[in-house]
Amino acid sequence: MSQSRGVHETGRPGSGIDTTVAHNARIWDYWLGGKDNYKVDREVGDRIREMVPHIDAVARADRAFLARAARFLTGEAGIRQFLDIGTGLPTADNTHEVAQAVAPESRIVYVDNDPLVLVHARALLTSNSEGATDYIEADVREPDTILTRAARTLDFDRPIAVMLLGVLNFVQDDEQAQDIVDRLLDAVPSGSYLALTHPTIELGGEGNVEAMAFYNQHATPQIRARSGADITRLVRGLDLVEPGLVSCAVWRAEPDANGALPAQVPQYGVVGRKP
Repeated sequence: MSQSRGVHETGRPGSGIDTTVAHNARIWDYWLGGKDNYKVDREVGDRIREMVPHIDAVARADRAFLARAARFLTGEAGIRQFLDIGTGLPTADNTHEVAQAVAPESRIVYVDNDPLVLVHARALLTSNSEGATDYIEADVREPDTILTRAARTLDFDRPIAVMLLGVLNFVQDDEQAQDIVDRLLDAVPSGSYLALTHPTIELGGEGNVEAMAFYNQHATPQIRARSGADITRLVRGLDLVEPGLVSCAVWRAEPDANGALPAQVPQYGVVGRKP
């Protein structure tokens, strides 16, 4: 990012960016080594890092999952349309960059509701000349709004990959989370896909209990974990792509020179196809 950290500290009057309360998108950016964050985000991020020392690895693993999933969806599954909800602050290997590197004609709609994300998305999440990108300012809890606006760019008669990476953890109610997934999948045709990541207290994530409690006292929006069984229910009815529901760090990850896969992190990842 080109802006200085000093500008970020103060914010702009009327920008809608609250620099007094930590925000997840900016904390995540901090863990990824970005500069689009404020002092309050770094303070909360550092405290959580003390409770969950591997939190930076979780952030990197989630981002790497995005890249692998987008490459699979474009290269192997033949998807050319993406609805990426909960975009977060732009960094390396954004969805349109990965997809358009494989298929330049790919069309991507990004969705987020954070003003700082909106500023950077409009400037940085730009398509090449063969494809298209758009940005929708909306909340994941507004699937009908998202679908209506996404139809300006995406053809809902053709398969679409719905990306819900690290966003349903901000939906506290299980029934509401299920309704969101169902509404989105009902709107896309057979042959579409869902890619999802979600934090858990499983997979060695016991430290997330204390960390999430602290986060919910000092940051926004409120967050929660879900179990593997919870996430399995969310993706019911989909044909899961191998290896199914696993730590996002190991989903279709390449082994290193010694043949070892990355260490798992307490963040589930799954990709499923709508029959």
